[in-house]
Amino acid sequence: MKKTVYFQDLGKDRDYQEVWDLQEALLAESVGVKQYNRAQEKEGKTEFKTPKNHLLFVEHPHVYTLGKSGHIENMLANQDQLQHIHATFVRTNRGGDITYHGPEQLVGYPIFDLDQFKPDIHLYMRNLEQVIIQTLAHYGLHGERSKGETGVWLDVGKPYARKICAMGVKASRWVTMHGFALNVNTDLRYFEYIIPCGIKDKAVASLEQELNRILDMEEVKEVVRNQFIEVFDIELK
Repeated sequence: MKKTVYFQDLGKDRDYQEVWDLQEALLAESVGVKQYNRAQEKEGKTEFKTPKNHLLFVEHPHVYTLGKSGHIENMLANQDQLQHIHATFVRTNRGGDITYHGPEQLVGYPIFDLDQFKPDIHLYMRNLEQVIIQTLAHYGLHGERSKGETGVWLDVGKPYARKICAMGVKASRWVTMHGFALNVNTDLRYFEYIIPCGIKDKAVASLEQELNRILDMEEVKEVVRNQFIEVFDIELK
């Protein structure tokens, strides 16, 4: 039986902290349901609730975010430079190092109860990567995993290997938050102000750069949604 996932497209120019707060609220709701179920089970009751799964799509204004295990030295811009390029900086509670979010980049935040799928963060991350790999294949691009480097890459093992999708997540009681950032028509100059994901000497890429054309964001969203449906065996509502 397919799992139900409630989809929301939050649109463009949505403040990072605002959407982070929304994720936290949805995660807390799911964790609360799971705590209720455990209490019911301890009392020998058989009536349980099912935590809701969510998938959020959004485009943020220019923002750099640093994961909880990240290194601040990978942020190359000072406050004056950030103001000059109209960007902000936020420390987050996700995994991973530093990355950039901005206009024409598709950011996806799955709030999934992995107990309804499989409680395995490693498998979950590989499935997230698979969603993007299949999305790239739709556009004739060969996306790959790079050993020890989460995300999706092009031309792995070659001098011009480049990352097209960054990922970083957090899980609490097997409920996930944060997610992926796929560069679509992204202004890649903003990556010059950081060492992306803390990985030196490797470039970043976008669909626009690789295909030499501007893509329709709504079309890309539809492709990514379809890959989520296939990889995670879900029904979107």
